[in-house]
Amino acid sequence: MAISIDTFFLNPDAQGTLQAQIQQIIAQGILSGRFEKGEKLPSSRKLATHLGVSRITVTLAYTELLANDYLSSRGRSGYYVSLNAPEPPKFEPTRTSEDAVDWNRAIGQRYIGGSTPTKPADWSRYKYPFIYGQVDHSLFDHANWRLCALQALGARDFSALTADYYDQDDPQLIEFILRHTLPRRGIVARPEEVLITLGAQNALWLTSQILLTQRRTAAIEDPCYHALRDILTQSRCHLSQVPVDRDGLQPDLIEPETDVIFATPSHQCPTSATMPHARRKALLARAKDIDALIVEDDYEFEMSFLNAPLPALKSLDEDGRVIYVGSFSKSLFPGLRLGYVVGSEPFIREARALRASVLRHPPGHIQRTAAYFLSLGHYDALVRKMGMAFKERRRVMEEALKTHKLEIAGRGVFGGSSFWMRAPESIDTQELAERLRSQDVLIEPGHSFFSQDARQGNYYRLAYSSIPIERIPEGVARIALEISELMRR
Repeated sequence: MAISIDTFFLNPDAQGTLQAQIQQIIAQGILSGRFEKGEKLPSSRKLATHLGVSRITVTLAYTELLANDYLSSRGRSGYYVSLNAPEPPKFEPTRTSEDAVDWNRAIGQRYIGGSTPTKPADWSRYKYPFIYGQVDHSLFDHANWRLCALQALGARDFSALTADYYDQDDPQLIEFILRHTLPRRGIVARPEEVLITLGAQNALWLTSQILLTQRRTAAIEDPCYHALRDILTQSRCHLSQVPVDRDGLQPDLIEPETDVIFATPSHQCPTSATMPHARRKALLARAKDIDALIVEDDYEFEMSFLNAPLPALKSLDEDGRVIYVGSFSKSLFPGLRLGYVVGSEPFIREARALRASVLRHPPGHIQRTAAYFLSLGHYDALVRKMGMAFKERRRVMEEALKTHKLEIAGRGVFGGSSFWMRAPESIDTQELAERLRSQDVLIEPGHSFFSQDARQGNYYRLAYSSIPIERIPEGVARIALEISELMRR
């Protein structure tokens, strides 16, 4: 592997001869770890031309480094970082400048310190990962996704990949959503009423930015999706926490001054509760009475392998007050970051303008690859495959939870990919999670889903989307054993 010539430059304020400066650049690159052993250096001719010095100056610098065993020479092949070169230091290199900025004063708005938990990036190395929202490599259709990506990279689609859509989206992806995805949820829409986003979270952010101000009030479920709470907190609007029960959000508890209601009626996050038809009608009626809008996050509706899902709340909307948020990231893979928002045309126009000012549009090649994967039937086949696998994993997990007498607080009626669990009152699931990690088990503590005032520390979430079915019983057994150990303290 060759070192890029663009990494070499001379500092006009540096002291010493040009030869010494070149030697220092290369030696520092090796000692800092930027240049690795065995990497090839640019030829003396190319480096001399790039730096604007004579070739003999570069050759002499290389020769001196060769004598000191920083470099080695391989016949006519050129110069390489020596396999015997000094090792990079184990300590942090000394900074050449000091940060004189008072960042406590300079930062005008803070985003750190929210409720969103940090999940281990190396989750896949754990033997029992009951982690929500990660892709199962054994289920994903790599071969057809690769073929769709290659098709999208073909000459016929060159303009779709390279054009600046500005505030528009891939028409093929929009067409699939309009003709296939939305009708499955009972929704009829026009192209002007759909916007592609970088996942559902980006859609929620766009929505909050457009609809909320510091004088307006947003109602959210409690417990709820923790990232949504962070988004709304950052918008500085007034927050009203509405408790959920076995049927989800309770409309009669929504305060009359509420401007926007955020809800997950089909698959409440994190309890998995499904809002029945009568309550959906009641929620729409309550929103109409107080003249509020509703943002419906319809995540994971594809994972309905126990019963068919109810039509989306948006499909019952007769006043245009429901904004619908969907995502392909849960059913394909989280790194895709591709979602969509459906709403009345005036709202979508504003969302399109805001998106354009921040990121213009999601990458064209991602949109076109997804459009092919969806329209060629690979997506539906993948969803069916995942549904069958999740159904069997759910059965095995339910049996294991029953065997070890672990309490399920919310299981959902349509499927999904996780259970909402309740440990005994004395158990702190954050401590439980830390103890389980040393036993190769990952769980998700539930405290971050609750508001600060109603925070409950004995809830946790167990997902079965990323764990092999044969490991589920042993993983559940380890969780039960650790809870028993904590109870005996």
